Amino acid sequence: MGHSRSGAGGGTPAEHLEGLLARAQNGFEIDEAVLGQARDALMHQSELRSCRQCNEPAGPLGYSTYRHIFLLPDGSSLLLWELEHNTGPDRAPLFELYADEEALALAERRVHERIGGARWDELEGLPLWLPEQLLQSVAPVGTSRAYVSDNSADHARRVLRRAENPDRPGADTEQLLATAFAHDIALAPKPRRRSGGPDATWCRFYEHAFLLAGGDEIVLWELEHNLTADGRLVCEVYLDEVSAELAADRHARALGVDL
Repeated sequence: MGHSRSGAGGGTPAEHLEGLLARAQNGFEIDEAVLGQARDALMHQSELRSCRQCNEPAGPLGYSTYRHIFLLPDGSSLLLWELEHNTGPDRAPLFELYADEEALALAERRVHERIGGARWDELEGLPLWLPEQLLQSVAPVGTSRAYVSDNSADHARRVLRRAENPDRPGADTEQLLATAFAHDIALAPKPRRRSGGPDATWCRFYEHAFLLAGGDEIVLWELEHNLTADGRLVCEVYLDEVSAELAADRHARALGVDL
């Protein structure tokens, strides 16, 4: 489901915008005034904001949201949001473009309802715990991976950057992951939750697998939980599944919570 995207050095902002419009199903909905501003931008940058995936026997269904930033001559920035998903009949990549984040949120919800399963998202903006309907269990992760070549080294950097555990992977792992050229994200089939009341808990495990330039594979286990003193949602990253499991159990015992 990957697609190459230009950064600040990949063509002019106008050329980048035309590429977005060419593949977007709804490009005609973007106001001409907004398009004019983007065409006159001095620079542009693209980045992955979120990704959600539900593994199925016929192959993974999911979507990614990209944020395209255009630096305008007056020093301000203009944002366009691109939603890429494979929920069509043939599962070919489909693209939608939005200038309004609320419209994007509606589109993401629509696609999420099509793919079902649980939510995977960047930590920014997540609520303390997610709505009950998003906590339903999903099908077990398959043994085969669906690797995507799409800013994989940057994805690895983001995963490590948001990790708050002191024993997170160190500089050696970061250096290896800088050579990653493909990755796969999967929700581990071990959801942990205790819902109801103000003490509802959230605990999920995600498996981030990376293919390196030398042919090796590195897997990061991400533990996402709100088993903190103030109920804040945090992320921890480990190099193996056992360490992630032990950390979750340790946090739960410290709070007297049964996962």
